[in-house]
Amino acid sequence: MFEENLTIKNKTGLHARPASDLVSLAQTFSSKIRIRYGERTVDPKSIISLLSGGVKQGAEIELTAEGDDEQRAGRAIADFINALEE
Repeated sequence: MFEENLTIKNKTGLHARPASDLVSLAQTFSSKIRIRYGERTVDPKSIISLLSGGVKQGAEIELTAEGDDEQRAGRAIADFINALEE
């Protein structure tokens, strides 16, 4: 299992364009991917789930990936989130 704690640096958090781009990336992997923010757990393969999470700038999140390509999926998504800037 891949696990990593991240801080959202992007001014708009995981909303609008960044969320759409993240969903597109997450859907390229077969692993089960989850983002935990406070009491919420969201599926980054679903735009509705991701937007309903309300992940804002400065949020501390836990990213997990489990499955055949968990390490590649987790690393790619962590790198994507860390590189977000607007």
